[in-house]
Amino acid sequence: MLKSQNYSSLENQFLLAMPQLEGSYFEDSVTYLWKHTAEGAIGIVINKPLQYTEMDIFTELEIKCIEEQKSVIQRQVLSGGPVEKDKGFIIYDSMNEWESSISVTSEIKICTSKTILEDIAIGKGPENYLIALGCAGWDAGQLEQEIKENSWLTVPATPQLIFTQNHASKFTKAADILGVNIHQLPREAGHS
Repeated sequence: MLKSQNYSSLENQFLLAMPQLEGSYFEDSVTYLWKHTAEGAIGIVINKPLQYTEMDIFTELEIKCIEEQKSVIQRQVLSGGPVEKDKGFIIYDSMNEWESSISVTSEIKICTSKTILEDIAIGKGPENYLIALGCAGWDAGQLEQEIKENSWLTVPATPQLIFTQNHASKFTKAADILGVNIHQLPREAGHS
C-alpha cells in the first residue's frame, strides 16, 4: 500500500493531552504511541495507575512467583486506555522476544503474551517493563485531526520516562523534553 504524501508516522512518540482534554479519560495523560499507520494508531497510556498490583494479575492468572520476585511485582498495573480494557499489554526493553512481541524500536517492544509474565514471575523476564490493561486507539485520520485541533502535543519518547515508576511525574517530565510548561498553555489554541 502506498502512503499518502501528507502521512508521517508518529510511532515511538509520546502524546501529551492538552488542557482542552480536561475532564476526559485522557486528562493529564502521557500515551506511548507504538503503532501509527495510514489506517490508524494504537498507544498505551503510561501514567495512570490502577488499584491493582502486578501480583494481583499474577494471582488472577494463576502464575506462581518465586520468593525473590514477590517484592518486584508489587508495582501498580496501569490503565493503558479505554479500549480492550481486559487485555494486558507489556512494554519492555529486553533484547529477548516473547510470543506476540512487536518491536517498536531496537530498544522498545510490546507484548501481549502470558509467557512473558511467567518469565517475570521466575526472574527471567525483562529488567525494565510495565504492564497495562487496555490501550488507546484511533481510526484512520482521527489522530491527525485531533492533533490539528490541538488536543495532543507530540514529544519524542524516551525509555527512561516510559519505565520510571514515578507515574505522577511523567506528564511534566515529558513536557520538559520540549521545554514546555503544559499547565500554562491556553485551553484553546488559535490557527493562523
